[in-house]
Amino acid sequence: MVSDQGTERTNRAARVGLVPGQVVQEIGYGEDVDHDLRDAIEELTGNDLVGDDYADVADVVLLWFRDDDGDLTDALVQAVGLLDEGGMIWLLTPKESRDGHVKPSEIAEAAQTAGLSQSKSAGAATDWTGTRLAAPRR
Repeated sequence: MVSDQGTERTNRAARVGLVPGQVVQEIGYGEDVDHDLRDAIEELTGNDLVGDDYADVADVVLLWFRDDDGDLTDALVQAVGLLDEGGMIWLLTPKESRDGHVKPSEIAEAAQTAGLSQSKSAGAATDWTGTRLAAPRR
């Protein structure tokens, strides 16, 4: 039997469109990330998150990005190269009231430059906003 807490965590991951069996590669990990969301993703997918050293393609790239992390376009282009055909990127940026916030207009411009389609935004975690970006078909 799954506890209410386990169900809520799984629902958080499902809310951002993840499904069991997916491989999720995480980029931009730091002490400030939302550990509950990370746990929920692992619980729902049944897989540990993979890091920068993962040698295969991923179904989803989870990109934690803060305003002072460098060039967002470059980070998105790098993330596209890690995806399997039909994969998606979840760009997680600090919410408006938090340090490191990235303006939505900057996200839209970087996504367009990287050849990505912005399809959905969600409050993915307490301090983070998630933006779903679809990779171009190869």
